[in-house]
Amino acid sequence: MLHKAIGRILKIGTLISTWGLIATVLLQIICRFTPIDTPSWTEEASRLFFIYAMSFAAGLAMKNEFYVHLSMFYERLPSRLKKIVSRTIPILSLFLFLFMAVCSVQLIILGLAEKSPSMGLNMGFAFLSMFIMATSVGYYLARKIARDFKNWKS
Repeated sequence: MLHKAIGRILKIGTLISTWGLIATVLLQIICRFTPIDTPSWTEEASRLFFIYAMSFAAGLAMKNEFYVHLSMFYERLPSRLKKIVSRTIPILSLFLFLFMAVCSVQLIILGLAEKSPSMGLNMGFAFLSMFIMATSVGYYLARKIARDFKNWKS
């Protein structure tokens, strides 16, 4: 149940952020070719939409294993080293993303006192995207490690 809810939240967040990015960029393009002045907030809004689209989509990429593999190097390794690498990399990545999540909380707290220049948004909101990315990727990494651990024992 929780697993489906997390996936659904990430999908909805990705879609909303992507559509927001498309809308703000289209507004910029339309204003550029018409006598209408481009609103100053569109550049900042499109940047935030892009950041959030990547943050939400990163967890989904980890869930579905849609990330880059360096198979050229991996395939040349001896089979024993392949096992070690395929067990070690997810664990090291999980620690990296857990560290990122902890540090992003500190950054969010620091950003609460700042406002963005053109939109006046609280910068803690902008930095929240790092926490979303770190926790969603970490969540799916932890699930992958648990699943792989069951397979290693059998």
